[in-house]
Amino acid sequence: MKDVVRLYKEPHPASCSMFASWPGIGNVSLIAADYLRRKLNAEEIGEIEPTRFFEPTGIIVKDNIVEAPRFPESKFYYWEDAVSGNGLLLFIGEEQPSSKGYELAQCILDVAQKFKVQRVYSCAAAVARIHHTDELKVWGAATNSELTEGLERLDIVLKGDLHIAGLNGLFLGAAKERGIEGICLLGEVPTYAVQIPNPKASLGVLEVLSKMTGIEIDLGELRDLAVQAERQMDRLAKQAAAEYIEHFTEPIWERGEDDEEEEQEDDEEED
Repeated sequence: MKDVVRLYKEPHPASCSMFASWPGIGNVSLIAADYLRRKLNAEEIGEIEPTRFFEPTGIIVKDNIVEAPRFPESKFYYWEDAVSGNGLLLFIGEEQPSSKGYELAQCILDVAQKFKVQRVYSCAAAVARIHHTDELKVWGAATNSELTEGLERLDIVLKGDLHIAGLNGLFLGAAKERGIEGICLLGEVPTYAVQIPNPKASLGVLEVLSKMTGIEIDLGELRDLAVQAERQMDRLAKQAAAEYIEHFTEPIWERGEDDEEEEQEDDEEED
C-alpha cells in the first residue's frame, strides 16, 4: 500500500464511517459525494497513485503544443464532527479503471481499516420505469440482514435480488470479505434518462445518508439543482415529442392537389 497510497494526514477519530464513490449511471454517486465534500468542507488528506490502475489512451494538444498525459484522480477527504469527534472518510474516484477494480477496492479498504472505519457506504443508480416528475425512491442493499432491517425502517425499497455494476457495487463486496459492514443506497433514475446527470436521485440518497449517519447536510443547493434538472428534462421530453410527431405525421395542408385527386379516384374504384 505504501507505493500506491499517499496520505498527507492521519486523523484519529473517536469512530469513523466511509463513503466511497465513482462515476456511474446518471452520475448519481459522484454528484452526491462531491456535494457532500463541498458542503462539509472536507479536507483532502491523500490520494492513490493512478499509474497503477490507469493507462492513458491519448493526449491533449493546445495551441499546437502537446500536453503531458493526464491521469484520473482518486482522492481521500476527511471531515470530523467538532462535538462528537466522529469522522467521515470520503473517497472520490474520477473514473473507474477498465481493469484492476478489485485491487483498487482493496487499497481503499486498507485505508479504511487504518482509520478504523466501522461501516462503509456506496451509492449507485436504480434504473426504473418511472417518470422524471415522480417522487423518486431510494433502494438499498447491505452486507447483512440486521442492516437491511434498519433500511426497511427508513422506508428504503428492498428489491431482494439486484446486480450493482462497477466499483460502486464491487466495493461493498470487498468490504464484506474483510468483515466490514456496508450499505449501498441507490437513487431511482428513469429508464429514458440514464445518460443525463440526475441530481434529484443524488438528493434522495443524501437525505437518507444524513438520517443514517446523523450528519447534518445543507441540501438547499442540491434541491435547486434537482428542480433545474427536472425542468431541463421537461424541455427535452417536449422537444423529443415534437420531433416524433413531425417525423411520423404528414400535415394535410402540405399535400398537393394531385394527391387529393388520386385519393378521390381510389374512393370511386372502391365504390
